[in-house]
Amino acid sequence: MSYKIGMISLGCAKNLVDAEIMLGGAREEGFEITADPDEADVLVVNTCGFIDSAKQESVDAILESHRLRGLRTRPGQKLVVSGCMSQRFSAELVRDIPEVDAFIGLDQVADAGKIFRRVLKEDGGVMNLVTPKSRYIPDYSTPRFRLTPRHTAYVKIAEGCNHPCTFCVIPQMRGRHRSRTVDSVVREIRQLVADGVKEVNLISQDTTYFGMDLWQEKAGPRQPVDSARGASLVQLLDELADIGGDFWVRLLYTHPAHWSDELIAAIARNPKVARYVDMPLQHIHPEMLKTMRRETSREHIEDLIARLREGIPGLGLRTTFIVGFPGETEEHFDSLLEFIEATKFERLGVFNYSQEDGSRAAKMEGQIPTRVKNRRYRDAMKLQQKIALESASAAAGKVLKVLVEQPNLGRTEHDAPDVDCRVILTEPREPGTFVDAEIIGAQVYDLVARPE
Repeated sequence: MSYKIGMISLGCAKNLVDAEIMLGGAREEGFEITADPDEADVLVVNTCGFIDSAKQESVDAILESHRLRGLRTRPGQKLVVSGCMSQRFSAELVRDIPEVDAFIGLDQVADAGKIFRRVLKEDGGVMNLVTPKSRYIPDYSTPRFRLTPRHTAYVKIAEGCNHPCTFCVIPQMRGRHRSRTVDSVVREIRQLVADGVKEVNLISQDTTYFGMDLWQEKAGPRQPVDSARGASLVQLLDELADIGGDFWVRLLYTHPAHWSDELIAAIARNPKVARYVDMPLQHIHPEMLKTMRRETSREHIEDLIARLREGIPGLGLRTTFIVGFPGETEEHFDSLLEFIEATKFERLGVFNYSQEDGSRAAKMEGQIPTRVKNRRYRDAMKLQQKIALESASAAAGKVLKVLVEQPNLGRTEHDAPDVDCRVILTEPREPGTFVDAEIIGAQVYDLVARPE
C-alpha cells in the first residue's frame, strides 16, 4: 500500500529547508507527497519557535490539524510535529497536546521517512523522539523535495549559531555553528542550476561565519580564526562564479561582525552574486547594542555600510531592527529613527521585541509596555515607507533585470522572495525567466515596469 505524506511548514526559510529534507526522506521511503491534508496518512506540522506570535501560530496549526483530521477521508491519519518549537518544548507539548502522535526534533529530519513508517505502525501513545543539542547538518546528497517554485531555491550552508544575543534562543534550539564544506555547497548549487534554478538563496543563522568554524577546528581552540586560510564565504562565492548559466546567488542573514574587505571584493567581482545584502542590525544606539550583546558598535556599523556601498556599486541593503527592547528609552528610539533617516536602507523590516523564556533579555528590568512597542513600530515603519517611496520613485526610467515569478509579477536583484518588494509587469512574461523591464511607476514599495 502506498501511503501519503502532507506538510504544513511554518516560519523561516531555514525551517522550509528542513521541511524539504523531511519530504525528500519520505519520498525515498516510498511515500507519495500530497499538498492536500485530507489525503495525507501522515500530516506533519513543521513548527517555528522563534517568537511568541510564531509559537502561537504553530500551536493553532497543530490543534486545527487535529480537529480537522476527524473530518477527513483518511481514517487513522497520524499527526507529527517537528521544527524549532518541537525541539525546544517537546516535553511540555507531549503533556499539553497528547493528541499528537509523535514529536521529532531537528536532528531527526534526515531520518523522517523511516520515522513516519514507524509512526504508522504505532497504535496509541505519544512518541517523543526529540534529542537535545542539535548537531545535524545536511549535505549535497541529502534527498530533498523542494517546496519553492522551480526557478528559486534555498541552500542551507551552515546550521546553528555561536552569538550570545540576549534576545535570542536559537543557539539553544539549533546548537553551535557548524558549516558544510565548500565542495558540498558547490555541488548542490551546480545541480540546482542544471535543474533550471535561476535564484539561489544562501542561508544559515550567520552566513558570514561560514567556514570559520572549520578553520578553528584545524587551528585549535586557542588560535585566532583566519577565514582567508581556510574555507570561507569568499572561497565559496569565487567557486560559484565558475558555474555556467544565468542565475543569481543571494546572501541572506549576514552578521555585521564578520564582514571583511575580501568578502566585499568577492561580491563586487562576481556578476552572479546579486547586489543585495541582508544584514540584520537590530539596533544602532551603543547602549542597546551592548545590552543586546551584538558584538559590534555603532562606529563599526556605520563604517561597514559605507564600505559596502562604496565597494559594491548598485547595492541594495536590507536590514531589520527590534523596537521595545528592555530598557529602550525614547532617546534610544529617536537615535534609531535618525539612523534610519540618514542611512536610507533600500529594504527594512521592524519587529516588536518578544520576551522569550530562556533568553537573558526576558529576565531584564525595564520591559516595555506593548502599547509603546506598537507605537514605536508604527513610527519606524512610517518613516521607512517614506524612504521606500522615494527610492522607488527614483527608479523611474531605469531598465532593470527582473526574475519573473508569475506572468505579471517579478522581482529585481534587490528583492528576496517573500520578504521584499515586487515588480508589477504591464505585460505577461514566462515565469522562471529573466527579462529586462523599464520602470514606469511606483506603488510605495512595489515598482511598475514595462518588459522590453
